[in-house]
Amino acid sequence: MDKNFLWGGATASYQCEGAWDVDDKQPSMWDVYLHENNLENGDIASDHYHRYEEDIRMMAEGGQNTYRFSLSWPRIIKDKEGTVNEKGVAFYHRILDTCHKYGIEPFVTIYHWDLPQYWEAEGGWLNHQVCAAYEHFAKVCFENFGEKVTYWTTFNEPKWFIVNGYFIGNYPPGLQDVQKTMYGAYHVMYASALAVRAFREGNYPGEIGIVHSYTPVNGVDDSIETKIAMRYADNYCNNWILDTAALGEFPIDLIAKLSEKYDVSFMKQEELAIIKQYTVDFIGLNYYARTLVKPYTEGETQLIFNHSGKKGQSKVVIKNWFEQVKDPNSEYTAWDTEIYPKGLQDGLLEAWQRYQLPIFVTENGVGVREDVSVECVQDEYRIAFMNDHINAIMNAMDQGVDIRGYYAWASFDLYSWKNGVEKRYGLVAVDFENNQVRKPKASYYWFKEMIASNARLITRRKFEGDKIK
Repeated sequence: MDKNFLWGGATASYQCEGAWDVDDKQPSMWDVYLHENNLENGDIASDHYHRYEEDIRMMAEGGQNTYRFSLSWPRIIKDKEGTVNEKGVAFYHRILDTCHKYGIEPFVTIYHWDLPQYWEAEGGWLNHQVCAAYEHFAKVCFENFGEKVTYWTTFNEPKWFIVNGYFIGNYPPGLQDVQKTMYGAYHVMYASALAVRAFREGNYPGEIGIVHSYTPVNGVDDSIETKIAMRYADNYCNNWILDTAALGEFPIDLIAKLSEKYDVSFMKQEELAIIKQYTVDFIGLNYYARTLVKPYTEGETQLIFNHSGKKGQSKVVIKNWFEQVKDPNSEYTAWDTEIYPKGLQDGLLEAWQRYQLPIFVTENGVGVREDVSVECVQDEYRIAFMNDHINAIMNAMDQGVDIRGYYAWASFDLYSWKNGVEKRYGLVAVDFENNQVRKPKASYYWFKEMIASNARLITRRKFEGDKIK
């Protein structure tokens, strides 16, 4: 393993910072959505806003050499006119300075879902003006933090916040409209290219990429019908982000298919030219599970996701495209997430062969209910999960894939969107009921030893077929 390999954890501003209205921060779309719907929120979350030094120090003490975190747009920009909130800028300078103090490499996400409410009130990602506003926000970040950051990413998981917000309707703004989903998807990928252009034209140091919620697609058999379903699923799950960011082009068969029923005239040639020219330097892949599909059979589109932690509630069917199915031989979490490390190895090989860009595994983890009142959570399940997925990464590297970092999700327990704080991912336990006390879990100590050994402590296994050998 390369001695410069980045080993760390990841968080997101809304999910960990708290301090939702402190120091002139403006409301985000998530603040308003969760407050208005009386849902568990991130008003306090992990209180990282006030406890960041403790958290970063614990990362360093755990042997980690990098921290992936996001910048809050409504904390940095006060209004639609683009007024900079100097208190917000100062906060992120404190974060960056603390990272460097402890020998932690910052890996900075510009946008991780928390759109300012003042833009959501104007249509959010359906409004073309938000693209220019995002470009301005990105420039403010580059200008203020550029000397302290080597690795930037434009967006975290466009697929999730666009599809869930505009197609499935379980995230704000809670819409179910294919045409609007197309508008939002296009605007986000155009905005990403604008940020890359600003980064390059500003001659800032470092590199810039994008982070995608990667679900490599498998089929139930080798039939032509299944291969067609797999292509539909791959375009829906992966290609409209990765092809566009890395190759500079939306998948042409996806656009052709959508154009049969929907308007695509909003895609302007001059903007597509910017997307083509300003592609990313690397890709970040968040991996939790694959997508296993069969050909579409019957019924209407159904997209149901498990936010309750009661197994068996998820269902994904896109009419005339594909149906997602469960492998009866696989293990699943309480939230219906398949545990399938072989999918990471296969997916890394596929992404490398297709894009020939350096890859960071920017999120990987397992969410479970845990009793954090004990002195040390004995999370052997998380250790086994991480071991098998890091093993998959090493197998892919053995096959020539250029992988440069691994980030556990998450650095510490945090708010997990509509799953609240019940669904825990952290290497460090946060007792939300007891003054936010931090206590490292067994996985924290295992990760420290694994990093110190340069990954030699990993139990190496080869994946054959669908089984671990």
